[in-house]
Amino acid sequence: MSATKPVVVAVDGSESASSAVVWAARTAVALGRPLHIATVVHIPAFYYSEPYLAESFKDELRRTATARLDSAQILARQSIDDDLEIVTELLDGSVSDRLIELSKSAYIIALGPRGHGEFTGLVVGSATVSVVSHGESPVAVVRGRTLDGRPPTEGPVVVGVDGSESSIEAIEHAFEQASARGATLIAVNVWSDVSVQPSLGATPDDPLWSSIQTGEEVVLAEQLAGFTERYPDVVVERVVARDRPVRVLSEYAETAQLIVVGSRGRGGFAGMLLGSTSRALLHTADCPVLIVRHVNK
Repeated sequence: MSATKPVVVAVDGSESASSAVVWAARTAVALGRPLHIATVVHIPAFYYSEPYLAESFKDELRRTATARLDSAQILARQSIDDDLEIVTELLDGSVSDRLIELSKSAYIIALGPRGHGEFTGLVVGSATVSVVSHGESPVAVVRGRTLDGRPPTEGPVVVGVDGSESSIEAIEHAFEQASARGATLIAVNVWSDVSVQPSLGATPDDPLWSSIQTGEEVVLAEQLAGFTERYPDVVVERVVARDRPVRVLSEYAETAQLIVVGSRGRGGFAGMLLGSTSRALLHTADCPVLIVRHVNK
């Protein structure tokens, strides 16, 4: 396998995992990276009270998992027009643990928002949240609004910017994604986590808000400056808004092909691994969401 970090996608036989395969294959081609398709066989603990039953059940699950990997590889190749290096892997153990381990060597790991719901159904909601919270690579939760349920391929890449460490890393990934996809990048700085209320002080027509907006526009331009020089091909639109971040970003998700956010913003509590905005988008966005977690190195 190539030494280049791969785009990893986890499959479990669900429709949402199939959409993740399509997105991951297209993304791997766009970024010039190999694709690593993985599935996990998990044996519930109570089966081990009967060793023969556990072994028989495990053999059946492994056969099913192997067929699942074969189908996912076929789907990946059908989704692209270019050659792509694809590796498949069948893993045993805890779904979350195995995927978090895979994230250590992944460039991006792609998951469906919900799983199959069987014991062999791997990327269930709780596993997705666990990987987003604890994984070391960015995690793409592949949501779609197209008629066939596949992720959209048209529209801008949108990045949420707030100056936090994970937000700055999100900007870098957003520029790379926009460049690779030939898409416009919309950089959105939402100033407050609360709705605009006159009682809170500045309103959109208030001189105080005008001053705040001007300052935030300067900060946004400074945060983007180095990346615009590295990616001169990317057309950038800058937006400064005062509203709930999730509401603004959700509106952009209706026409975007990808939303990129940091895992926890500047207003989050230090102990939180996943902030309220990224968690909400994970469940509600109308397009794939790439969540970038800052990892201390």
